[in-house]
Amino acid sequence: MKSWIVLLAIVVSTAETQNQDVCTQGYPGIPGNPGHNGIPGRDGQLGLQGQKGLKGDIGPIGPKGTKGEIGHPGRVGFPGPIGPIGNPGPKGNIGAIGPQVLPRSAFSVGLTANTKFPPPNRPIRFDKVLYNSLNDFNSATGKFTCKHPGVYYFTYHITVYSRNVRVALVKNGIKMLHTVDRYQSAEDQASGAAILELQRGDEVWLQAHQGESFNGLFADGDDDTTFSGFLLFGSLLHKEVSEVFF
Repeated sequence: MKSWIVLLAIVVSTAETQNQDVCTQGYPGIPGNPGHNGIPGRDGQLGLQGQKGLKGDIGPIGPKGTKGEIGHPGRVGFPGPIGPIGNPGPKGNIGAIGPQVLPRSAFSVGLTANTKFPPPNRPIRFDKVLYNSLNDFNSATGKFTCKHPGVYYFTYHITVYSRNVRVALVKNGIKMLHTVDRYQSAEDQASGAAILELQRGDEVWLQAHQGESFNGLFADGDDDTTFSGFLLFGSLLHKEVSEVFF
């Protein structure tokens, strides 16, 4: 019984105490205005370097800038490759006449003991070469062929033995000069000469004719039959001048 009375007294005392606290504290008031910003704090210590970020996208092309000043000349570069061949240029003017080179032509040939009394009515094939450095005379055909147009001098010296002789100087198949020597009792000699104007490609030769009785052309170790020719002066045809200068 006493216990319940004590307990009831404690409860009543506690309730009164709580009522006194409520009256003392009251209800919360209206919030006040924000205070002023405080002073910035001190800089903190440097942090660790972060990792490299990814490469960004290429930005748009900016506007064209103003033209700058001309810079200093650079160093000379290496030679480039050779270019293709260009088109032919226009024909130039006719140049000055160069130094004159005089044409040359000469030969001198003869018979030997093996070729004496040559066949008639055909070019005599002289096989003894006294001079033919320019190869104007062909021993195989017995003919001289003109390489340089001009005026030529031809001469022949013949030894006659055992029969008569009749020879002719022939140009392109036409007999230009005749020489006759009749054999008597010993060796005899005769000669002939002519000046002929020749064009390139003309042929000149010496031949015996009128059969064996007029073919006493002789040669041995002591006697000679020779045929010679050389250029006196050259001449150019109008066509050849045109080919040279045009």
